[in-house]
Amino acid sequence: MTENLNVRYVPTWCPGCGNFGIFTALKKAFSLLDLDPEQTALVTGIGCSSKIAQYINTYRIETLHGRTLPVATGVKLANHRLAVIAEGGDGDGMGLGMGHFIHTARRNLNITYIIHNNQIYGLTKGQTSPTSDLGAITKFTPPPRGNVEQPINIVQTALQAGASFVARSTAADSQLADILAQAISHRGFSVVDILQPCVSFNHINTYQWYQERVYRLNTLPDYNPADFTAASAVAGQWGDKIPVGLLYRTDRPTFEDSLPQLATGALVEHSLQDISVAALMDELA
Repeated sequence: MTENLNVRYVPTWCPGCGNFGIFTALKKAFSLLDLDPEQTALVTGIGCSSKIAQYINTYRIETLHGRTLPVATGVKLANHRLAVIAEGGDGDGMGLGMGHFIHTARRNLNITYIIHNNQIYGLTKGQTSPTSDLGAITKFTPPPRGNVEQPINIVQTALQAGASFVARSTAADSQLADILAQAISHRGFSVVDILQPCVSFNHINTYQWYQERVYRLNTLPDYNPADFTAASAVAGQWGDKIPVGLLYRTDRPTFEDSLPQLATGALVEHSLQDISVAALMDELA
């Protein structure tokens, strides 16, 4: 079957959804970096945010809920020459995907992970997510107590787990495309936490709510994103003051650098005919 390349795919997000801003910024970042679509792989989870893969012309895999990063890891190890970008929501990544998040960060795979953080499960109609604020009122966490679970701070968790590039932005940030371009260019595990309003189910963390609270780290005269201690201090800020921009960046060997199997070329370039397990079988006999 021949694909009709003239088909126009129209996003199905709610009008005003923060996904539109992230979608636009990601396309701008691709343009800034002049990425080759045939050398770029976008791996997504399940949720409103993950529909973004359907609207960008690259290789793409839409995975099971919470399994974005292990699939992205497989893609990267099979062909480490590809630019691999993983993407999903806060529920996808910080719920079922939390274990994968921790281990991908500590391994420092050369993958960019973009998290659409709207502090709610939008696709399934408004349950609290792992990043929902304490006391958040939803149809599933009614008053008077609301959400009783402590929220996960994504950037703080990424720093502690070992990510070598950690940034935060908002869906309406004019600098988001540049932050995404920096993350994709960084050699190592890059995490970008994007604060994104959900206009249908989260009526607290709105565009205005963020606008009144965010401040840019690059406006602080003494802030150094290479300083892990300083990054850890600002990462914990939430509520009246929310830092955005590049929190932390360091250079250290990637997981792929430690694999001698990749030194002579990508795994996809190796011939299976040259592989023999005879010696291994003799050793185990």
